[in-house]
Amino acid sequence: MFSLVLILHIVICIMLIFVILLQRGRGAEMGAAFGGASQTLFGAAGPTTFLNKLTTFLAILFMITSLGLAYLSGHQKEKSIVNKPAVTIPQKQIPAKKVPVKSPK
Repeated sequence: MFSLVLILHIVICIMLIFVILLQRGRGAEMGAAFGGASQTLFGAAGPTTFLNKLTTFLAILFMITSLGLAYLSGHQKEKSIVNKPAVTIPQKQIPAKKVPVKSPK
C-alpha cells in the first residue's frame, strides 16, 4: 500500500511541476503594471483557465497523498533487522589434537 501511494505521489509531483511550468506567469505584466496597465496584475483575474483548475486539482491530490504517506509511514509494521534476534549457525565441534609437550632441558 505504501509503495502504491508513493508511486502515485511521485507521478502527481511530476504532473504538478509540468502544469505549473506550462502556465503563463503573472509577473509577465509587471513591467506594464507601472506603465498604466495595473488592473491586469492587481485587479480582476478573469475567468479561470483549464490549467488553473488542473493545478488546483493536482495540488489537492498532492496534499492528500502527502497526508497518506505520513499516516502510512507512522503505522508500518517493523521491518528492521536490528530488532530481530541473531541467528546462530551450529558448527561442528572438532576435538583438539593432543600435542606432546617437550620438557626443557
